[in-house]
Amino acid sequence: MTNLERRIRVATLLRELGHDYVARDMSDDELDLLAGEVRGLLDRVAQAPLRQRSVPRGAVDEFQMTVPVEGQAQKHQLFADSVVSGGANPMGLGALLWREGDTAVMEVTLGKAFEGAPGRSHGGIVAALIDETMGLVMGMQGALAFTAQLDITFRAPTPINEPIIARAWLEERKGRKLTIKASVQSGELVVAEARALFIAVDPQKFLERLVDS
Repeated sequence: MTNLERRIRVATLLRELGHDYVARDMSDDELDLLAGEVRGLLDRVAQAPLRQRSVPRGAVDEFQMTVPVEGQAQKHQLFADSVVSGGANPMGLGALLWREGDTAVMEVTLGKAFEGAPGRSHGGIVAALIDETMGLVMGMQGALAFTAQLDITFRAPTPINEPIIARAWLEERKGRKLTIKASVQSGELVVAEARALFIAVDPQKFLERLVDS
């Protein structure tokens, strides 16, 4: 097992802990005991050196993000520390991703910690899922871009503890401007639709500051 695989294993357990903690009532004694155990874990983690987010040298000249095709390979998680699709981020969604032709797809089951109104996912979390799925389209287009505008229409409540699937695709590209559309479904029900404007940037300039020295 690699170091990254171990990080993902730990992060997965921490996400499960967070959702279970929000979902359950605990006594004062149980909370006091848990606080002590968590403090011990925090002290242990704090002793480790800080990580620096960087990209390998050579990636600047060969910038490309591969989105796996469903059926061709196992569904993937890219960018280990991403709050949406990063398996190694204990605060994140841990969404899976793949592509269906020219459409980017992400699937996730949002747990109790992402609840907004009772029984419904927080709209901001759904927006993050949409934005990340749209970002995958950038990679499929061979572009590195940032979100300039994101408009979302919520059609129905987005459930928690049930799988939801987001899909995004390119509607139009004019120079540096890319217009992306997306939808989110719970089963057959469309719970949200969105349209966004992305502005492409030069990968060389953006990634150069992150390259390993």
